[in-house]
Amino acid sequence: MRNPLFRRFAACLIATLAILSNRPAAFAAEPPQPYGPVPNERQLKWHELEFYGFIHFTVNTFTDREWGFGDESPSVFNPTAFDADQIVRACQSGGMKGLILTAKHHDGFCLWPSKYTEHSVKNSPWKEGRGDMVKEFAAACAKHGLKFGIYLSPWDRNHAEYGRPGYVEYYKNQIRELLTQYGPVFEMWFDGASGGDGYYGGQGGTRNIDYNTYYDWKGVRALIRELQPDCAIWCGQYREGDRLVWADCVWGGSEGGDVGDPCWHTRDSNQVNVGIPEYQHGQRDGDVWCPAEGDVSIRPGWFYHASQDHQVKSPEQLMAIYLSCVGRGANLILNVPPDRRGQVHANDVKSLHEFGRLLAETLGHDLARTANPIASNVRGQDPTFGPGNLLDARRETYWATDDDVTTPEVVLEFAEPVTFHLVRLREYLPLGQRIDDWALDVWQDDQWREFAKSSAIGACRLVRSTSRTTTKIRLRITKAAACPALAEFSLFAEPVRLGAKDSP
Repeated sequence: MRNPLFRRFAACLIATLAILSNRPAAFAAEPPQPYGPVPNERQLKWHELEFYGFIHFTVNTFTDREWGFGDESPSVFNPTAFDADQIVRACQSGGMKGLILTAKHHDGFCLWPSKYTEHSVKNSPWKEGRGDMVKEFAAACAKHGLKFGIYLSPWDRNHAEYGRPGYVEYYKNQIRELLTQYGPVFEMWFDGASGGDGYYGGQGGTRNIDYNTYYDWKGVRALIRELQPDCAIWCGQYREGDRLVWADCVWGGSEGGDVGDPCWHTRDSNQVNVGIPEYQHGQRDGDVWCPAEGDVSIRPGWFYHASQDHQVKSPEQLMAIYLSCVGRGANLILNVPPDRRGQVHANDVKSLHEFGRLLAETLGHDLARTANPIASNVRGQDPTFGPGNLLDARRETYWATDDDVTTPEVVLEFAEPVTFHLVRLREYLPLGQRIDDWALDVWQDDQWREFAKSSAIGACRLVRSTSRTTTKIRLRITKAAACPALAEFSLFAEPVRLGAKDSP
């Protein structure tokens, strides 16, 4: 635009359009600066999954144990009607978006024909030793659009070299096999097993190790990053000098599926000792983004036991767990153990299907879509950051305020009364976890009445309430470390009330 008349005309045109849009061009707002640690792309994709399954299946299924000793013969592993497709479909009907398979548990038995051990399916009667269960699960997940993940126990009660340097090389070789032969892996799961007694190639005895140093977690992570850069790493934290190096995601502090309230997404790398409270709650203003994952089994045990066929968690119990895990910003992994046929038992299938229906019917219709959102402040008066972004079901848009406004409020107004039981809030995670405390009010009897308050929002906050009918609902940010950046404010009605009392 070298012609000065053209430049003047263009400037006048831009100014005119800005006036018509009630927003001076010179005052287009810049996005807020991130606050504290922020998630990487791998973690953002992980957050979006929210709910997926665990599949515990090995020799334990046939010996009726939870932990195998390592001396089990491969001959005991013989599912009579294995059907990866049936298992995947059962989990998908429950609303899961992925599955993590226990490719090797503490007993050391491998569900794939590893070339580094004889203790695997290649020496079992299943498919006359020509089967590959990891391959069949990966293929079934791909067929039905689920992500595929792998659990590989660090502890191996079968291997003769466990506790010595040779085993660590063996372990890395198995990771390389699993991450190069079965397509994309969304999560690699390492538990906290630290050795103990075992078969150990017939030598027996007890072998204890230092979890932080023995497995060479730094080298293991480098190998995973080399082979599958998008794979999230669960646990396997280690120390580097005085610094604790956290993984992409971490245990939520219980095997009941629930996490703490609040549950912050950040952790402290300067912490000397990490206890249950730190896993359950995270640490506000930690220096590393490392969100929690809640794990639980649909049955009392992690492996299938016929004696537990009538102890399968009900859809109502699963919903309560979902609310106390996903509803507090964590991801939920629900274990579904196949039976000795190699299929999900009918009782588990029924509970999963009914829970999936309940989840879909509850969260499938956002009542807030018809609302008129009114915010006390909009960043730079720029519609790019307006409250309408709270209602568009997109995590990449958000309502934000001016930098000096950290306690704003937003009201959803309805032309007709709406009845809701559940509120969902989400922060815009690429800018960090900014909101400390919040409260929700409902317009009732010509005045505002508070019905919930708590701390932390993060990836997701589900607030369950008794049935409420209103024409207005208000969110108040009562404390924030930086100007809020909120991506969602939604309302839902449960099709069946499950007897919950008010709880944030």
